[in-house]
Amino acid sequence: MTPTSVASEALTSPPVDQHSSAAVLVHRPGRWIDNWNPENKEQWENGGKLIAARNLKWSIFAEFLGFVVWQLWSIVVVSLPAAGFTFSTAEIFWLISMPSLVGATLRFPYTFLVPKFGGRNWTIISAGLLLIPSIALAICVGNPDTPFGVMLFVAALAGFGGGNFASSMSNITYFYPQAQKGYALGLNAAGGNLGASMAQLIVPIVITLGAVGTLGVGGLNITLAGWFWVPFILVAMWGAWKYMDNLSSAKADFAGSVAALKEPHLWILAVLYIGTFGSFIGFASVFPKLIADQFPDYSTFQVASASLSLAFIGALVGSLARPAGGRLADRFGGASVTVVAFGVMAVGALIVTLVLPLGNFWAFLASFVLIFVATGIGNGSTYRMIPSVFSARSGVADAHVNSGDVNTQRKTAAALGLISAIGAYGGFIIPQVLGFSKTTTGDYTSAIYGFAVAYVVLMAVTAFVYMRRGSSVAGQRI
Repeated sequence: MTPTSVASEALTSPPVDQHSSAAVLVHRPGRWIDNWNPENKEQWENGGKLIAARNLKWSIFAEFLGFVVWQLWSIVVVSLPAAGFTFSTAEIFWLISMPSLVGATLRFPYTFLVPKFGGRNWTIISAGLLLIPSIALAICVGNPDTPFGVMLFVAALAGFGGGNFASSMSNITYFYPQAQKGYALGLNAAGGNLGASMAQLIVPIVITLGAVGTLGVGGLNITLAGWFWVPFILVAMWGAWKYMDNLSSAKADFAGSVAALKEPHLWILAVLYIGTFGSFIGFASVFPKLIADQFPDYSTFQVASASLSLAFIGALVGSLARPAGGRLADRFGGASVTVVAFGVMAVGALIVTLVLPLGNFWAFLASFVLIFVATGIGNGSTYRMIPSVFSARSGVADAHVNSGDVNTQRKTAAALGLISAIGAYGGFIIPQVLGFSKTTTGDYTSAIYGFAVAYVVLMAVTAFVYMRRGSSVAGQRI
């Protein structure tokens, strides 16, 4: 097809090589854009940043719904006993953690699908896939006789929502210049992360209000936990089709990913991301269950005729803190912010172990809010470290603000997806560790002590590798 320019968004200078200071944006049918180069200030100021902002908005909405679907089971399991289900503690923790296990695994292939299909095209497809777990959940929870194996399989389907993060973040990194990646990626991730909070806020309200005047099981219309989100998913598909774009420059091939996997720092950063994002999504998944177990009288609050769970507060504050982590990393460097975040997470975990024996719900909630804020800031700062580290390793002198050549950018995009995938396994590990602690010792204290020790170790690793004067990236404000 012959490329055609769109006057409202293309620059007026003649088309030249995309690395030229006067590169023009060329638009082709199917909403493909050629010659995209966000580091070109002229191109950025003359339409580029508006295009990036438009794609970011719809990316956030689609990713938000991905997180909603990914975290539906975290709040649905709390209502299963009232709906007539009789699963064991171990089975409940498997229903909580299975979406994270599948979602983390799906992030690996999802990383490669933006370059293959285009960011806009894949957003349409990946949003559409969310219809499957939403509808399947609605069907299976409506029958208390549904076997555990079927429930576990449907919970695994919710992993589609977790996979969305990798492709969304990989796509958005192409749209923004290096100096603004921290904020853009932080905003994109935070908008998605808010889905975890909104699922935990809205589902208890919907399933109780929806039971009024219906044949809801146990006073709940629990099927609405799935059906409620279907119209929003359809809107996300339409918005991506109507307003998003595909970038021809987005090419993260397998060779680039293999090169990224050979970089030792990818694995170091992945472990740090397990500590930050893995902690966020893991604690967010299990928080409703922790409250229900430790403080059953505070599990839900009646507001008029609706039930409200305060579990959503944890994921909410963690999500809102993420852009701040990216902004702080843009200004001070990601490593220093990450070190502080891990320190606060360790302190927060120790406070939790102190307040649990007191039986004070509000002290328990406050201590976990501290942990969630620190995980959110750490999510943003750790993710901001990735492009800086890869630029520094490619020999760029000012890696904090320079994204390097095209090959480095493509390797970075692959690394962003791969690290997000590895880090998401924390969402499986944390519920499983807590569940094991509960079934073997009768409480969660030993697991939380273990988390505190892990955060201290990760804090030391971050400081040693990225802040030590003699490190390979010294002086780069990583």
